[in-house]
Amino acid sequence: MGKLSLGRKKDDQQVEINMSPMIDMTFLLLIFFIVTTTFVKESGVEVNRPIASTATSKEDTNIIIGVTKEGMIYIENQIIDIRSVRSRMERFKSEMPDGNVVITADKDSLFGVAIEVLDQVRLAGIKNVVVAATKE
Repeated sequence: MGKLSLGRKKDDQQVEINMSPMIDMTFLLLIFFIVTTTFVKESGVEVNRPIASTATSKEDTNIIIGVTKEGMIYIENQIIDIRSVRSRMERFKSEMPDGNVVITADKDSLFGVAIEVLDQVRLAGIKNVVVAATKE
C-alpha cells in the first residue's frame, strides 16, 4: 500500500535561527546604556565654561553648583538663593566630610556671583572646591 500524503513533503533540511542580529542589538543596547550613564553627574544647567590652558580633569565629584550668565545659582537642578548656599554646603559637609564641590559658572556670568558662591562654600568649611573650565 502507498502512504497517504496530506500536503506535506518530507524535507530533510533543518531550520536554523540566525543569532547575529540579536547579539548585535544586545551590544548596541549595552553601549547605549554605558554612554548615557556617564552624563548623569552633569548639572542640568546650561553654561558655557571658560577655557583654561591649565585645566585638569576632576573625577568623582559629589556636588555641582551651577551659575548661569543671568546670575542664577543651581544646586542639584534647583534654583538657590545666595543666602542658602552656605547652609546647603554645611549640610552636605555633614553628610560627606570628604566630598568635593565643583562650581561651574558660565563664561558670560557675573564674576561677583561666582566669587560669592565660592566664599559661601569655603565658609561652610569645605576644602575641596574647584572651578570647572574647558581645557584649551
